[in-house]
Amino acid sequence: MAFHHHMLPNGLQIVGETNPSALSVAVGFFVRTGARDETDNESGVSHFLEHMVFKGTERRHAIQVNRDFDRIGAENNAFTSEENTVFHAVILPEYLPEAVDILADILRPSLRDDDFVTEKEVIQDEIVRYDVQPAWSTYDNAKRIFFGKHPLGRSILGTKESIAALTRQQMADYFRRRYVASNVLAVAAGNFNWDEFGRLLEKSCGQWESGPIGRQGLTEPKGAGGVHVIPREKVVQEYVMMWAPAPPADSPLRYAAHVLTTIIGDYSGSRMFWALIDSGLAESADMSYYEYEAAGAFIVSYSCSPGAAAECRKRISEIVNEIQTKGVRDEELHLARTKLASREVRANERTHRRMLGLGRDWTYLGQYRTLDEELAAIDAVDQKAIRTLLERHPVTNLTTVALGPLEKLD
Repeated sequence: MAFHHHMLPNGLQIVGETNPSALSVAVGFFVRTGARDETDNESGVSHFLEHMVFKGTERRHAIQVNRDFDRIGAENNAFTSEENTVFHAVILPEYLPEAVDILADILRPSLRDDDFVTEKEVIQDEIVRYDVQPAWSTYDNAKRIFFGKHPLGRSILGTKESIAALTRQQMADYFRRRYVASNVLAVAAGNFNWDEFGRLLEKSCGQWESGPIGRQGLTEPKGAGGVHVIPREKVVQEYVMMWAPAPPADSPLRYAAHVLTTIIGDYSGSRMFWALIDSGLAESADMSYYEYEAAGAFIVSYSCSPGAAAECRKRISEIVNEIQTKGVRDEELHLARTKLASREVRANERTHRRMLGLGRDWTYLGQYRTLDEELAAIDAVDQKAIRTLLERHPVTNLTTVALGPLEKLD
């Protein structure tokens, strides 16, 4: 495998990893924009714009976009996060020119008034659908409470009110600010010719507008703290999330953070698994690590019957307090590293996963990371690294948010 990097004169960056033995190629466009880059009166515009990208261009109407993807057998999609909007497709190598043409074309959408009005209703319906999903609603509220006024606290979907008030002109202005070539990264991984890929992007994207880029609010939040209960009468179970500050995406401690969360709350064989899942106390329980630019979060999550909520919280508190004071055992450390290494290898056998990893590394680190380098970094996590992590980012510094039938979480 070989890594390649190039920048077009307008600032659009191109990275790729060629693998002649692969049977497919994955391509993606990473736009460095998301919920944290919005203003309060345009909340939800990043996700709304993701939808509008597929509504047509000067060259293609919406149905043709879908048909053109179908003609080349593409597995395509898009997603919006707090920090990125990503458009991607996996195809057979011979269809790379068509895939690049379609993706590059839709990234210059028409933003027609009729489509805007129609899609606004779709987005508002989506907000309602997600709000009645307890797990999602708990996450969205917990994030909002934990981050407070920090830009990362903004909802990706926005609110019904912010979407209702949003105008087509506001979206067009946001597009011009954030979708400039210098704020876009094109990525490919798999079986493809690098020189051809560069020529395709020069042809499709070389005339894109450039412009200033940047991001505000690059600070590390401390977390709100406390216990916050959101009663929901029609929810049968209690859903609880406990957030704590964690290393940012470019921190060397991110590997230790992934190992630690695997020890505490992996979906199998972790301390939370044995204490809550295997015992039958909770229906679900896990811990994860979320990485952002200049910020991070440890997230403990569990769902259970209302009567078990307090006991679950007590057991989790015992687990994190013991970890914070006594650290982890050597056998736990070895098991967690083995799990993560195995998952990394298996995931990177897929061109789609490899493409997303390349995009993530270049976006947050500005560097190329081989699979061997990732495995070595995981294997290098030792007791000292775990202790350093716990000293800088205590897992006991929790903001707890509960949603369900309970009015208080004892």
